[in-house]
Amino acid sequence: MVYQGVITENGILSHDTFGYVFSVIDIEEFSRCISHWVTYLCELNGDEIISIDGKYLRRSMDTASNKAAIYMVSAWSSSNQLVLGQQRVDDKPNEITAIPKLLMQLDITGALVTLDAMVCQSKVANDIIERNADYMLTLK
Repeated sequence: MVYQGVITENGILSHDTFGYVFSVIDIEEFSRCISHWVTYLCELNGDEIISIDGKYLRRSMDTASNKAAIYMVSAWSSSNQLVLGQQRVDDKPNEITAIPKLLMQLDITGALVTLDAMVCQSKVANDIIERNADYMLTLK
C-alpha cells in the first residue's frame, strides 16, 4: 500500500498538515537556504560556466482566477548540471531587475557567467566583475 503522507509515531501526516507547514515558510529565506545548500553541494572551479536565463513555468497559468504564468530566472551550473538558484519575476521585462538579485544569492567567484541579449547592460557586467567573475553577453 502506498501512503500519500509521512508516517510518524502518531500516524500519517495529512495533506492539510503539509499545506499548513508550506504556508508559513518564508519563501525568500527558504530560497536563500536552498541556494546556500546547493552551493555547498557543488564545487565551483575556475572552469565553471553559469548560464542565466529566464523561462515561463509550464502549466503555471491559472485561467480560472485570471493569473498569468510564473516567470523565473535561473542560474544553471554546467559542470555540476544543477540549478544553483532561481528568482521569480513579474513578467519578462522585469528579468533585468531580477538577475542582479539572483547574482547576489550565488558565489560566482572565478566563473564565466553567460547571459542573453535582453540583459546586456553595463550594470550587470560590472556586478559580475565586482564578484570576481567573467561574463559573456549575447548581442543581437
